[in-house]
Amino acid sequence: MSEPVNPTEPEPQQDEEAPEPRREPVFNLPPIVLAVIGICAIVFLLQQYVLNDTQQMTLLYDGAFIPVLYTGQYGFDWFLFTRPFTYAFMHGGFAHIAINMIWLAAFGSPLANRLGATRFAVFYAATGLASVALFWAMHPYGEMPLVGASGAISGMMGAAARYGFRIDRSSGRAAFAGEPLPIAIVLRLRGVMTFLGVWMAINLATGLLGFAPGIDGQIAWEAHIGGFVAGFFGLRFFDRPEQVA
Repeated sequence: MSEPVNPTEPEPQQDEEAPEPRREPVFNLPPIVLAVIGICAIVFLLQQYVLNDTQQMTLLYDGAFIPVLYTGQYGFDWFLFTRPFTYAFMHGGFAHIAINMIWLAAFGSPLANRLGATRFAVFYAATGLASVALFWAMHPYGEMPLVGASGAISGMMGAAARYGFRIDRSSGRAAFAGEPLPIAIVLRLRGVMTFLGVWMAINLATGLLGFAPGIDGQIAWEAHIGGFVAGFFGLRFFDRPEQVA
């Protein structure tokens, strides 16, 4: 459920100087999205190439979300407060982080440009928290660690649906446009409903199969649903009105 998306000097004219064509940046991603991608990449590289086996297990236990630790059977530790957030910066393999970062760049960039860095960061944390809340509710005694940004990214997909996938590029950067649409209108938009139908089918299919090709471990489709619902229904708490020139 999480990599980044997103010419030559003209020949001079004898009578008048031709304007230089506008140069587009190679990576036109908001700094907050680059920061999230950077943190995920650093944590992944630490896991894969720096930490020994014991240190990797310690990081996994202290950083991943493990449902059974929240049933009250294993006592208290301070990481109970941080695991519901830090798990969203950890990944289980190269395919896992690559897919998540591609989707993060695709959906996170226009959302960050719309919300601003602070609101986007809070949105990321809130939808990630909603993801593990539903996951815990369905698997309160689960012992398998949950990692990945997929839940928060699913929240971004839910937000994109509320904007009807409308994009404004007039400012030179892509941002979701317009006011969040009423749910009744969203449900009547064919393109949005097609996307959501395919997304839901993929989640249900991977949930029934228990895995996805190229990704180690099970797919936590419950976390995806939790994040999506939070982003879809909770967007108005984070939305920032469009800037009018």
